[in-house]
Amino acid sequence: MICPHCEKSLLRKERPGNVCGKCGRRYALDPKTNAMGLNDLRVRRIVLRLTQGGQVPCTSGQLWYALSRTSLRNTRVEMGCAVVLAIAGVVAGLVGLGQGSVAFGAVGGVALLAASGFVVAKVKGVGRGRPRLARDAFRTGPLEEWKKVYGALPAGVVDDSRYPRPPAPADGVVLVCPDRSVAVFLDAAGLTARHGVTLTAVPAAPPGRGPVLVLHDAAADGLLLPHRVRTALPGRRVVDIGLPLGAVHGRDRAVPVRGDRPGADVMKALESTGEFSGEQLTWLARGWGFPLVGVPPARLLAAVSRAVERAGTQAAPQRRRAAALGFMTWPEEGP
Repeated sequence: MICPHCEKSLLRKERPGNVCGKCGRRYALDPKTNAMGLNDLRVRRIVLRLTQGGQVPCTSGQLWYALSRTSLRNTRVEMGCAVVLAIAGVVAGLVGLGQGSVAFGAVGGVALLAASGFVVAKVKGVGRGRPRLARDAFRTGPLEEWKKVYGALPAGVVDDSRYPRPPAPADGVVLVCPDRSVAVFLDAAGLTARHGVTLTAVPAAPPGRGPVLVLHDAAADGLLLPHRVRTALPGRRVVDIGLPLGAVHGRDRAVPVRGDRPGADVMKALESTGEFSGEQLTWLARGWGFPLVGVPPARLLAAVSRAVERAGTQAAPQRRRAAALGFMTWPEEGP
């Protein structure tokens, strides 16, 4: 690996205890000793990309997904084992044929069968979509190691261990967002202060009388959330602002995450909405989904800002008239 301080290439024996053997300085992450194969330079590079050079913040949850993205595409099947088994099986089989040994032949057959099992598992994508390290474990593991070495999170990364404190009750827009990491990001990016938005993790009794926007994952429980909010708040204007399943399902650039299978009641409720195809329902039933933290921060902020602006304009008659007359403009965030 490359030392993040002196930028010299280091062999494993040259970096005992995460200390560079050439400059003597300590670093946080060694790719050989953490589950995600991370190093300090890669973390800094990804943070720089997520924050667009410091223009927007990002949270540890968003960083976790960005660092996990490549591994989520891959299976957990180690084909090296299959190669070794195949070679051993062929050798044992040849020896068995040459010596007329049933035992060698049987061993060869078992080894080849085991090798084929690895191949089948690889083709079926066993382990694909399963993160090597859970989101909370990333925050309490690699990021804690980072803080021990550097004294703080990487520049631009916001701690998402607590949901943002709600402001005083108002009649403005309420944004229901169960994902704590995304709520922290939107608050840190100034959405709540700029638009007077009230963030809440649960739809029960939101403050004020303004419109309720629902922001959710493109997974089974998330896609059902807007319907549950409408049921819980009869008479209140509820708007589903995404993440829409059609925007991510089957898209190469959208790398999904696989979790626990949703309950039969959840799938029955989703099917009853009539909003999803059979293929999409099967995909969701297997535990697949796309998390909000996977949306690039700047793009997410721009999309939510537009939704809040539209909701606020539609909710306030004076704003509607002003917008129609051209007296008020609503700037959009960059892509």
